[in-house]
Amino acid sequence: MTRLTATSSQTVGPFFNFGLTQDASLGCLARPDTPGEHITLRIRVLDGDGTPVPDALIELWQADASGRYVRPPDSASIGDPPEFSGFGRLPTDADGAAVFTTIRPGQVHDEQGGAQASHINVCVFARGLLRQVYTRIYLAAASELEADPILALVPEDRRETLVAHRADLSTWTFVIKLQGENETVFFDL
Repeated sequence: MTRLTATSSQTVGPFFNFGLTQDASLGCLARPDTPGEHITLRIRVLDGDGTPVPDALIELWQADASGRYVRPPDSASIGDPPEFSGFGRLPTDADGAAVFTTIRPGQVHDEQGGAQASHINVCVFARGLLRQVYTRIYLAAASELEADPILALVPEDRRETLVAHRADLSTWTFVIKLQGENETVFFDL
């Protein structure tokens, strides 16, 4: 009987340290002169047993303080980094954590005048996953959360898995649990 082995095209990792995570500056989404409330976001990735995942890759994409997404510059006009990129990418450390510096995103408005609560879009690549998973981090503010149309799609008893909490005045913490009890809600994109 032939034994089949997964190849890099069949599993997500752990291949990230070979080139995708060498630029530590991708953990800084906002320069000090960026308008808005500056925050530190500590994201920790855990497996189903609650063990830290030390070789995951986390990508963030978020709106600026006014609720607008930044379009990436075209390659012909690349110069100094923008004051706010809206994009970040970091590997997790031995504790399963990655720490980003950014600003609190503003509410994103749709064409009908509705607004989504302040949130950060997250993509997680990790060993054992056949493809990346997507989730959101909501920065807790009860009045915004109650009216968010995307969060309303999530069963009420699971919504807490999408909410970050303040560790101190400027630091927020968020845990991504890949499976098991209190598994983070992931979106099918």
